[in-house]
Amino acid sequence: MRRASVVKKMSYIQPRTGFFQRLSLSKMAKIEMALAGKNHSSPAMPPARQAQYCQPKNTLMLRALLSITLFCLTLAAQAQAPAAWQKAAEQLAASPQLEHGLAGIAVIDVATGKTVASTNGKLSIKPASNLKVLTTGTALALLGPDYRFETRLEYDGTIGPQGVLEGHLYLYGEGDPTLGSPLHEEASSRKALLEAWRMAIQKAGIREIRGQIIGDASLFGDQAYIPTWQWEDMGNYYAAGAWSLNWHENLHYLRFQQAQEGKPPQLKGTEPFVPGLSFTNSVVSGSPGSGDNAYIFGAPYQYERYVRGSIPAGHGEFTIKGALPNPPLLVAQELEQELRKIGVVTKGAAAIFNPKQGQRKVLHRHQSPTLAAIVMQANQKSVNLYCEVLLRAIGWRKGAAPTPEAGIKAMQEYWEGRGLDWGGVALDDGSGLSEANTVTANFLAAFMRKMALGPEGVYEAFLASLPLAGRTGSLKNTLKGTAAEGRLYAKTGTLERVRGLTGYTRSSSGALLAFSVIVNNYEGPGWEIRKAMERFLLSLCTQ
Repeated sequence: MRRASVVKKMSYIQPRTGFFQRLSLSKMAKIEMALAGKNHSSPAMPPARQAQYCQPKNTLMLRALLSITLFCLTLAAQAQAPAAWQKAAEQLAASPQLEHGLAGIAVIDVATGKTVASTNGKLSIKPASNLKVLTTGTALALLGPDYRFETRLEYDGTIGPQGVLEGHLYLYGEGDPTLGSPLHEEASSRKALLEAWRMAIQKAGIREIRGQIIGDASLFGDQAYIPTWQWEDMGNYYAAGAWSLNWHENLHYLRFQQAQEGKPPQLKGTEPFVPGLSFTNSVVSGSPGSGDNAYIFGAPYQYERYVRGSIPAGHGEFTIKGALPNPPLLVAQELEQELRKIGVVTKGAAAIFNPKQGQRKVLHRHQSPTLAAIVMQANQKSVNLYCEVLLRAIGWRKGAAPTPEAGIKAMQEYWEGRGLDWGGVALDDGSGLSEANTVTANFLAAFMRKMALGPEGVYEAFLASLPLAGRTGSLKNTLKGTAAEGRLYAKTGTLERVRGLTGYTRSSSGALLAFSVIVNNYEGPGWEIRKAMERFLLSLCTQ
């Protein structure tokens, strides 16, 4: 129901030919009625004579004059708006916080394709999570809103009459980022999936496994991480990496027992439990209400982790999120534990690789939620994992290897083939976490226009996924109570000294605008530059 309400709210922002004409005629009709009055014809006059005299020459002339006047006023307002937007863009770029920084700004009228405001629009800038619009939009365009990922439970070898499997069980993944996720429907939860796999194994008559349970993440290879991601990010949930067999969003919850200010909080464990995972705890207790300032350090496949920083002082339990060191292995281990509950044992330990593989048979197929649902969560909650998987899927479905490089190449070829200028764009990942990424504001605004004019169903799913000012996602508390509330859709982006918003809004005259505004290397507190950016966006809605 919540998703349906978002789709309903977005309906007025669809670009359709004739909208502006209908809007003008409606306004003209209301003004004409006000001028003429309800009783323009005398009530005492017979009906036949009312019809004869209801449109005298002077009234027709008045209507014609009024139409011309309104047309001229509309043209004047439309001519003034771009000048006001350009001035607002220049004022943002000249903000004191950007004395040594840079603002890249571009605004395009979707209907005409005309750039109505631009400052530093051609310069390369770090996009942060604004890059997610490109990855999610391209995935919707190339794969379709109804695309689903598949995960298969398979086995090789033979099942004997006593239920003994002389072979291995495999969980083969094609990249589903929602497998075991708490963000999606019950069918994708850890509990539901483990139960479904257990029941499929029971139905096959398997009572003992002489081989191993293998988490097969071979499709994507072992490049789960991007080389240009920073070391300080690894180990934290937002840099969890992307495998072709993901589990529980590749994150764990690390629980602390809070303590008095200045004293170390005690570690209580993880959820889910990860065999072999240990932590060196250097976290201290900050002031009450100080928030989560703790960070986990550790590389992929590394089971010794370090936790530093602070959490608020208190008397309860406080939880932070970290990256799983090896998601494909954990899902195999959890299935092994699930089978032990019903007496099914395995000879070998759970693993992620076995060079001796025979021909496989499928026991169970799991379909992910639709791509539209995945994109909704990716943009509303800014989930890096989802976009990293989508980048690889784009390359794979275009006939190349499922690698970040292939996905980036496929995106470039697709959009250059549709007339977008890729100049100034250099990408390393699909989420925007890498600080090596660069885009231009002109490119992102032009991309947003292409999406708005795209095939039916694609733009609708894309727009519904974007946070709505004052209502949803990362914009829930932004521009609340202003003309932008419920009217401006945008993806936010944040990195160290980087802020950005890319999306759509309507001007006061009803023009649909595609925009991108990104600042790099600002100085001072983040809220100051954010307020300056909000003032610019508000000008787009009120001019």
